[in-house]
Amino acid sequence: MTTQQFNRRVAAVKTADAINAIEGAPVSDYARMLSLSWAKGEITGEQMKSALMSFHRKIASQVHQND
Repeated sequence: MTTQQFNRRVAAVKTADAINAIEGAPVSDYARMLSLSWAKGEITGEQMKSALMSFHRKIASQVHQND
């Protein structure tokens, strides 16, 4: 990955985080870690999406168990 590609990915992550902040949707530390891994080219976008979906499903499951 080139420096330019990395910088574009970092800018994309910052933009996404800013949009979430404007919308009032907090970004978890786990999501930030995954975003950094994606920006570095350590994981693919699909891997990041899959990991986030699994994480959120687990949280939702825990919430529903406590209802």
